[in-house]
Amino acid sequence: MDALTASYGDVSSDSDSDSDRTLPLPSTSLAAETFTPLPPPPISLLDSPTSLGSLDYLKSCQTNRIRSFPHVEGNYALHVYIPVLIPSAPRKELAQFLERVTTLFPDLNVVDVDVPLSNLVRDKGKLEQVALGREFHISLGRTVPIRVHQINSVVSMLRQRLQFQKRYWINFNKWEVFVNDDQSRTFLSLEVITGGLFEITKQIQAVNEVYRLHNLPEFYKDPRPHISIAWSLGNISDALKRVVDEEMQRYVIGSSPQKPIFTSRFRGILCKIGNKSHEICKFQGE
Repeated sequence: MDALTASYGDVSSDSDSDSDRTLPLPSTSLAAETFTPLPPPPISLLDSPTSLGSLDYLKSCQTNRIRSFPHVEGNYALHVYIPVLIPSAPRKELAQFLERVTTLFPDLNVVDVDVPLSNLVRDKGKLEQVALGREFHISLGRTVPIRVHQINSVVSMLRQRLQFQKRYWINFNKWEVFVNDDQSRTFLSLEVITGGLFEITKQIQAVNEVYRLHNLPEFYKDPRPHISIAWSLGNISDALKRVVDEEMQRYVIGSSPQKPIFTSRFRGILCKIGNKSHEICKFQGE
């Protein structure tokens, strides 16, 4: 965990009824499952994008999907993730939290949309819709470049390794602050520390296996699954973390600290390569 902390600093589609249900404890049945080892891919697929040089270029922020490596013709950015939608019921409270933080950090922006939060706090409806009503992502692997001839193999192996997934609940329990590898951006995030952590960790291990077979850099040693809500330029983690911790203390007064901020149902895994998304596994209906 020390290595992860150094990398990040000190320091993501459900109906409203999802947050009202009694959540089962994370299933441990996955631990007993055995999987058929994947065969190695053809040797040509092991070639990493050598035109990128050192793997230092591959250090990509886990919190969002902005590439920190240069674009090279014939290479495509690979990102494997769990899509998450925040139910409408908790958005009001989340918006209030963001409004308070934005008064102290007016340079915060909505992740991916890149709209300043300060432009939205005047209209709570817009704040809930633009900042919280979009799709978020729990990354299951680093965002890395792959070559076009590796795409079919990567997608096929991800589906083979992850096709048999059980439905589970994901609890987002904690506001947290992360910093990307090159200290150029700070992220305000919601972290998974209880329900769903076991299952997501197993899925990260499966993605790591596929990455390893294709000579791609694996995920952080001690991953901390989360979704990111907002970002700011530079490393402001110390100051932002102090404010977040103060707000979290206010949040737990009169309620259980273990109570999740919101809960989402796991519905599947997607793999985005370039501008194209591939379904790795998906649940239909309830």
